[in-house]
Amino acid sequence: MNTNRHGSHESRDPHNSHDSHDSHGSSAPQQITLRGPAELADALPFMLGFHPSDSVVLVALHGERGRFGGRVRVGIPGSPREWPATAEYLAACLVEGAGRRRGDRPDAIVVFLCQEPRPGETAQRVMERLRPFAQRLRTACGALDIPVPEALCISDGLYFSYCCPDARCCPPDGTPLALSGTSVMAASAAYAGIQVRGTLKDMEARLKPRTEDDAAQRAALNEAATVIVPRILDTPASGLGRRETRETTLGLARRLLARFAAAPGGPAPRPHAGGAALPPALKAPLTSPATGDERDDALLSPDEAATLILGLQDRDTRDQAAEWMEGPEAAPALRLWRAVSRRCVPPYQEYAAAPLTLAGWVAWSTGDEPSARVALGLALEADPEYLFARLLHQACNEGLDPEALRVCLRQERDTRLAAEEPGTPAPAESAPTEVRARQRARQTARRAARQAGLRTTQAARRRRAEPRPPRRPVVRRTRRTGRARSGA
Repeated sequence: MNTNRHGSHESRDPHNSHDSHDSHGSSAPQQITLRGPAELADALPFMLGFHPSDSVVLVALHGERGRFGGRVRVGIPGSPREWPATAEYLAACLVEGAGRRRGDRPDAIVVFLCQEPRPGETAQRVMERLRPFAQRLRTACGALDIPVPEALCISDGLYFSYCCPDARCCPPDGTPLALSGTSVMAASAAYAGIQVRGTLKDMEARLKPRTEDDAAQRAALNEAATVIVPRILDTPASGLGRRETRETTLGLARRLLARFAAAPGGPAPRPHAGGAALPPALKAPLTSPATGDERDDALLSPDEAATLILGLQDRDTRDQAAEWMEGPEAAPALRLWRAVSRRCVPPYQEYAAAPLTLAGWVAWSTGDEPSARVALGLALEADPEYLFARLLHQACNEGLDPEALRVCLRQERDTRLAAEEPGTPAPAESAPTEVRARQRARQTARRAARQAGLRTTQAARRRRAEPRPPRRPVVRRTRRTGRARSGA
């Protein structure tokens, strides 16, 4: 590869959280110089924290040496008709986000298209099929006066360059990726303690229902919806029905947090219903993420999961649940929200936005940005208009510090707990004070969000004014066939 043509890119530690120390005790950010497409392709999983299957990734470069900056990732749209709009959206998000965070625009952008071949398809055919999308991305970046020095397609263990015409270094039939763990980037990441968490598909599987044909969970959701949804629709937020539902949901969540916290690292927990024998998954040791998820699933009954799924559709309930974000509560909370997300079986997929957002928030709050991006991305797939997920996803992608939001949640929790202490006025007398305190806390949260660079449209602000009630799945019959069709 001609390094003069392709240049070199300086990478500080991919997650910006580790320092290397010299023998004299001084510290400096670890720097890695990448030269050419091969090393760029090898570095991508370490930048994201996972192997981005079926993804388009844009990475910002800053300065003369091409220092890595912000990055954005979305799934590759299935229809080529969506490629122009997606390209413009990604380029604008990366450029605007870098400007808000660093105060300067990227000097260049590197494009990655990652997709495995379809049945009967070759990696070279994948590259050719995605070539128009790569050109759209380069054009969208060029329209913002930002060049794309390299655009790579990664498929079936090969990489292809859309920018290098030299067949000696970038042959048209592709170049094999470096063996896992053998590159300079892999060695540096291992030294810094950075791990690649597997493929994007593996990470998403931990947040999706294991099977859509879960009759017991669907029946529990249908039964809970007949009781909980009408109560959530009780207005205003201080309505008796909504308050009862909030107390019931949060009380159950606290008990489940204690159950999840007691499960790992010790004897298997006792049966949680009727003295029944423990399921095999509950007795199994935690030897892998999949085994741990099975163990967590066994800790949660269908009725408990249904109560949480429906109860979290109330915004105030969800906001209080978001307070379990740090300290000893964070790890069991993350496992709980993952387990609840896995119970959102059809036709309740849209309801998964709340537990997925909570899982993403706890992951981000505890420093696991790759897992946070995956969970928040799935939340937006479940409900693209879910404002909390949109704000968190934007902030996480822009590399903002979650401490601003943690401060707001701590303040709101302290205000609420102070109002609940003995000796406070009766509820009827204290209601105006509680309302004012909640309004002040929300205003503080909005100010902190604006200071952190979060922006919302006027329509989104109007939607935030009142919680959107959950939509109960309904069953319709088509006129032509008479078959039942479910929709949420």
